[in-house]
Amino acid sequence: MKLALLDDLRTQNPIVFNISNFVTVQDVANGLNALGASPIMSEEPAEAGEMVGLAGGVCLNLGAFTQAQIQQIRTVGQQANAQHKPLVIDPVAVGAVQYRKQVATGLLADFHPDVIRGNTGEIAALADISWQAKGIDAGEGAGDLVAIAQACAQKLDCVVILSGPTDIITDGTRVVKVLNGTPLFQVHVGSGDMLSSIVAAFCAVTPDTFEAAQTACLVFAAIGQRVVQAVPDVGAGSFTVHLLDALQSTTVAQIEAVAAYE
Repeated sequence: MKLALLDDLRTQNPIVFNISNFVTVQDVANGLNALGASPIMSEEPAEAGEMVGLAGGVCLNLGAFTQAQIQQIRTVGQQANAQHKPLVIDPVAVGAVQYRKQVATGLLADFHPDVIRGNTGEIAALADISWQAKGIDAGEGAGDLVAIAQACAQKLDCVVILSGPTDIITDGTRVVKVLNGTPLFQVHVGSGDMLSSIVAAFCAVTPDTFEAAQTACLVFAAIGQRVVQAVPDVGAGSFTVHLLDALQSTTVAQIEAVAAYE
């Protein structure tokens, strides 16, 4: 785990180009900015190539889209591949809504992601493994979560982050588990989207996407855990404020002091 990548990120201030979910776009922008990256958003296909050219990493969120936006997502994904920019996909609710899975499957046939981050229901759906997803929540089912994540990574030939109380990061062979975190991540709707874009920021400062993905997960989870430890009575609303403050101020040494992974 190369936590020094956090210092690299803050020094380099990489631009992360996001196609965002309108529900969480402010969380994503503020989270990236607080951590030390530079967010940029766009909804115009005509500028996709230039936007990708400016960026160190690209994150495509499938949380809320129209037919017109699907074409923009496709264009940006293809541009990211063509310009060799690291590409992170957040396949929101593909395990709960068949149309979303159809759209995601079609998009993934048109461009190749470097990292996919989703909850168990989303990752299982992309791996064609049975799981009862519930909206944007992971839902429930029976199965080995590591095996599900590995199956998805092998099928799509990318790094997969299966987010949950324990984050599982795999390239299909190697596996890392991040044990840090807080249940308040599940209460704050923007947490997952924020993490996906933060993964793209870490991908912008190292060519090793597996290292970038696991480090991003540890940094985000450890910072969230430290917030709850510092403010035990923090609630859903104030957690967002404290999380942004902590993303800005937490040091590598402070993360190392609480880091739990295997």
